[in-house]
Amino acid sequence: MDSPRSAGILLHITSLPSKYGVGTLGQSAYDFIDWLAGAGMKIWQVLPLVPTNYGDSPYQSVSSTALNYYLIDFAILTAKGLLNKKDYDGVNFGENKNKVDFSLLFAEKVKILKLAFEKFNINDKSFKDFVNKGDYKDFAVFMTIKSLHNYVAWNLWDDKYKTYSKLLEEEVINNFNSDYLFWVWTQYEFLDEWNNLHKYAKEKNIEIMGDMPLYVAYDSVEVWKYPQLFVLKENKEPKFVAGCPPDDFSVDGQLWGNPIYDWQYMKDNNYVWWNDRINKAFELYDILRIDHFRGFDRYYEISASETTARYGKWVDGPKFDLFKDKLNLKIIAEDLGFIDEGVKSLLKSTNYPGMKILEFALDGDSTNEHKPSNCTNNYVIYTGTHDNMPFYQYLLDLNPYSLDIAINDIEKECNLLNVKVRKSNLKELTKTVVELAFASKPNMCIIPMQDLLCQDGESRMNLPSTVSTNNWSYRISKRQLNVSLAKRLLALVEKYNR
Repeated sequence: MDSPRSAGILLHITSLPSKYGVGTLGQSAYDFIDWLAGAGMKIWQVLPLVPTNYGDSPYQSVSSTALNYYLIDFAILTAKGLLNKKDYDGVNFGENKNKVDFSLLFAEKVKILKLAFEKFNINDKSFKDFVNKGDYKDFAVFMTIKSLHNYVAWNLWDDKYKTYSKLLEEEVINNFNSDYLFWVWTQYEFLDEWNNLHKYAKEKNIEIMGDMPLYVAYDSVEVWKYPQLFVLKENKEPKFVAGCPPDDFSVDGQLWGNPIYDWQYMKDNNYVWWNDRINKAFELYDILRIDHFRGFDRYYEISASETTARYGKWVDGPKFDLFKDKLNLKIIAEDLGFIDEGVKSLLKSTNYPGMKILEFALDGDSTNEHKPSNCTNNYVIYTGTHDNMPFYQYLLDLNPYSLDIAINDIEKECNLLNVKVRKSNLKELTKTVVELAFASKPNMCIIPMQDLLCQDGESRMNLPSTVSTNNWSYRISKRQLNVSLAKRLLALVEKYNR
């Protein structure tokens, strides 16, 4: 993907300012686009827009293509005459304005959305056409049954509902039609709000980079309705699950628990499911980052009976075959972790940009591929990702010996790229590293908002392989998106031709 030099910010929509517990597609999203434009940014990177489920993770969703109804905006619904302010103004969505309280969102937001749906005209022609098109029928049927079972996982449903059939689907739609139409409406409303926002971003010359998880959750409509896509036992329990092997960061590896795809079945069906999924993503986004891209070359397979990821094996994925007709798409390959020659060959064949992370660069090794001076154009450079500790906290956590190595590396990189070193304190050093990213060769430079604000570990978005109310709950305040910060970014854009 050849492109001019540009820069952007990584900030998920849930992290935007809002009085009602979570960032939405409303005014704060428009204000953020204005702020990005004023700062000379060309890209807004978000995390997956799918509904969150267990652990509140956008990487563990009930659907690979449905849209997160938590992001629907109350003020927009009020302007459409579907809500009154009193319907939501007195509702408690959490005391901590810096964190999303997903348990309160789960308890309260759907109730309020149902109030709006009660006033919505289901005979509206565009809505009827949307229902008849059926793009989100699978999701709506699944959620209707899930709500009947108090939202527990599908494998805990009554036997009648555990196994999909066309007859069961029709029965659910007919018997629980209002519930079914409500879930379809959440998608209709989301898309209306999103398409308006996306259009506004285009007018401001901002591209939106979306994110696609490699795997789907076991508790998902895909596993329930299309079990043939996965390697499952006869009782539809996983035979193998996904993860990654032990490394320097984790002695037991990471046991993600997602079911493994039946790639042979998918190949025999010309990758219809994947093609549809990627096409839907590009209806939403201008650029698509695909998570754990190495899994398309080879993936790590663990027996479902294992309690750690220690005893797995590497198995071949679809490799270039899946992407041979997608070479013109603006795809970013998340190529972090264990990268071997097979992954490098796949990246070369597709010409998709990979990722370089400055937090991985400062180890004293002059050959480290993440060092800005070692990067070439066809990469996206980050200070860190949503899975990393914010850069300022990363520096705080280094022992004196490692910090000396890191500072020495930063100084060398600054000399090579003609960047002034600011090291009076670790926040100034963090700003220096942000500037290094701007100065580097990769065509695209993305900075997580936490690193731009020099925030500590309290602002970390996610600690992988853990379930915590701290994960995914990071939020910013309106005052943090100020003019002086935008001017600082704009100066970097102009200085380094981004």
